[in-house]
Amino acid sequence: MTSSMPLMPHIPPVSAWVARFAPLVPKTAPVLDLACGSGRHLRHFRDRGHAVAGVDIDPQGVADLAGAEGVEILKADIEAGPWPFAGRRFAGIVVANYLHRPLLPAILDALAPGGVLLYETFAQGNQRFGRPSTPAYLLRAGELLQAVAGRLQVVAYEHGEVASPRAAVVQRLCAVADLAPVPDLDGSPEPHPVPAP
Repeated sequence: MTSSMPLMPHIPPVSAWVARFAPLVPKTAPVLDLACGSGRHLRHFRDRGHAVAGVDIDPQGVADLAGAEGVEILKADIEAGPWPFAGRRFAGIVVANYLHRPLLPAILDALAPGGVLLYETFAQGNQRFGRPSTPAYLLRAGELLQAVAGRLQVVAYEHGEVASPRAAVVQRLCAVADLAPVPDLDGSPEPHPVPAP
């Protein structure tokens, strides 16, 4: 007997970094999972009550969510084609284990005022641990900080070796599209809470 039901994909655990800072994303507001793969972060935000959009060159990993309420799945080659979200803004954007430097300006432009960027991917030095090992897919020291400088308020940043979920060198950023100066803070923006690890 055959079934027309799509098979449930293997879904890795949600990144601890993304889970930690997810509460900073304004409640119920739309979240974009870029290069979403199996949709682990898309699913996480959907479970938190957000409308979600996921884009991937091969959306088979999220085929089980096609047509679900509050879920938008888009098949697109975001490296070769036009940015598929031109003119749209998101309260949260998640990028995990993916890097295509020419997209960084479009990602920042797609963040709504007060929106949160959660970025986590591999960095230089990861060559010692395996793939990815090509410089095109590895962030340089401080590269995410430089990318958001003057555009977003950095809430948290890490760069270094990790042992879990596997040995790697990673760079992680949580930043908010909020640089409005506050007079009581000598022109600095209002700080955002840093959730406990």
